Amino acid sequence: MFAISLGEGAELRPIEPWQAQEFLGHIERAREYAGAWVPFTVTVKDLETAKSFLQTYADKQASDTGRLYGIWLEGTLVGGVLFRIFDTASDSCEIGVWLEPSAAGRGLVNKASRVLIDWAVDQRGMHRVEWLVSSRNDRSKAAAARLGFVKDGVLRESFPWQGVRHDMEVWSVLAPEWRAARETAHGGR
Repeated sequence: MFAISLGEGAELRPIEPWQAQEFLGHIERAREYAGAWVPFTVTVKDLETAKSFLQTYADKQASDTGRLYGIWLEGTLVGGVLFRIFDTASDSCEIGVWLEPSAAGRGLVNKASRVLIDWAVDQRGMHRVEWLVSSRNDRSKAAAARLGFVKDGVLRESFPWQGVRHDMEVWSVLAPEWRAARETAHGGR
């Protein structure tokens, strides 16, 4: 299995169904922190639902419609990034992120998201990368902005979650914007 260093003892690697027990332990640590925004941190409740969720993403990867990667810090699974949607016909995808509280504030979401977006744009030819977020989730909106995503608009009361209808903001970055920002960050190199 591959692992990509994110620096400072952190790495990005795939999460697969055989890792359901480790994933479940992580979800139990993340549930209170991320549950208001990340549905699977609430719906994954036991080993069976953990395996089922991971199998869904294994199937998505096999059909080239999604992917799931974990963020490990000093050998412990502490969060992840995923392509919830990966649509090669329209050259667009949707990235999602989550962490448990022990991993917050270390830049891990930013670093892991950059790896995925670079791959999607450079290797797979994605033109548009989306980030959907509840209007109430200030941490996630700030993460999208730090990555260079632009707010496209709001889908009013489009997502019912835990008895509340959330306005969902659609943020995006286009491939030419991503490349230009990356070029600028690297001083034109």
